[in-house]
Amino acid sequence: MVFRAVMSGRVPRWSSDSGARSMSSWWGSVKPAPKDPILGVTEAFLADSNPNKVNVGVGAYRDDNGKPVVLECVREAERRIAGNLNMEYLPMGGSVKMVEETLKLAYGEKSEFIRDKRIAAVQSLSGTGACRLFADFQKRFHPDSQIHISVPTWANHHNIWRDAQVSQRTFHYYHPESRGLDFAALMDDIKNAPNGSFFLLHACAHNPTGVDPSEEQWREISHQFKAKGHFPFFDMAYQGFASGDPERDAKSIRIFLEDGHLIGIAQSYAKNMGLYGQRVGCLSVLCEDEKQAVAVKSQLQLLARPMYSNPPVHGALIVSTILSDPALKKLWLKEVKVMADRIIGMRTALRENLEKMGSPLSWEHITKQIGMFCYSGLAPEQVDRLTSEFHIYLTRNGRISMAGVTTGNVGYLANAIHEVTKSA
Repeated sequence: MVFRAVMSGRVPRWSSDSGARSMSSWWGSVKPAPKDPILGVTEAFLADSNPNKVNVGVGAYRDDNGKPVVLECVREAERRIAGNLNMEYLPMGGSVKMVEETLKLAYGEKSEFIRDKRIAAVQSLSGTGACRLFADFQKRFHPDSQIHISVPTWANHHNIWRDAQVSQRTFHYYHPESRGLDFAALMDDIKNAPNGSFFLLHACAHNPTGVDPSEEQWREISHQFKAKGHFPFFDMAYQGFASGDPERDAKSIRIFLEDGHLIGIAQSYAKNMGLYGQRVGCLSVLCEDEKQAVAVKSQLQLLARPMYSNPPVHGALIVSTILSDPALKKLWLKEVKVMADRIIGMRTALRENLEKMGSPLSWEHITKQIGMFCYSGLAPEQVDRLTSEFHIYLTRNGRISMAGVTTGNVGYLANAIHEVTKSA
């Protein structure tokens, strides 16, 4: 076979007497991917030169000056780590010490499940990686199952289970008129789902709505799950960051454990320790006994091996250093409460500013919701006006990141919201 180079302009194409594929056609069918709706907001914000611009789209904590924060407990942990440890590979399952400390946060300091070694757990690439690893695990061992996801949810949840090739169904969650929980419809969907279904639940600070069930409602949800034999998988991205108290924020999980469920949990240290770029988290699956937990962990590691081989070390060292030292852990608990309290304070300030302006609408939902996000109830057209007229950036579903609200911009934000809603 004779090959020859054929020049067409500046692009070489390789052909042969048998008609081989041209070089330029290998990726010719690839089109630009659609922009991520959240990252696209940040791009637009950065491109805006207006001095009054405000970004309430980013899902990362900011201080009252709008600046990123590195916690003092993290800085101290880094000082202790620096120069003292090597950078060898972690095992496929990650840092044993970090995983042990992380399980105590979710399951309880003196959990019988930890004591009896019934939990299969591995370090993950933050909460996203934990969800993806579980989605692949679900697909491998329950290939015909579906995942039930709330309406709405964090957009990436759909991407994760889609790319793991797990089919999806939705269940009612948010009630637009009340800006609260559609509990009756949620319970109906749980009851009507096929027995033994997988459900994705937000442990606290539901993203994007900020609407959580009450403790009593969680108990009813747990009871109905037990009756139907459903499997609850909790995404817990905001433990401690929601209320300022990690124990309180884990209440939903503790209720399910008390009721005898086998559960799965994705945990993350992005929000509650500010370790966004370190990508440190944990996936855990509660099993029937130690033997089953060993088997499940081995399969989780087997899934991780071709994905990323093993997780990064630095973030795991930070977390394990903080949580295993009583003084550093106490400092972390203090700092995470400061972050949570600032968010809660900005909710109060935004609502009060809107009410002082004589808004005819009810803004009670701003302070009833919890966590980083406020599901404002703004329509896409109103969001567009906020951006075009006031240079305020947020996603078109009306989700406001309260971390972007400061004492310096809360009045400006409230006035803009009042202007675009006063004729509603």
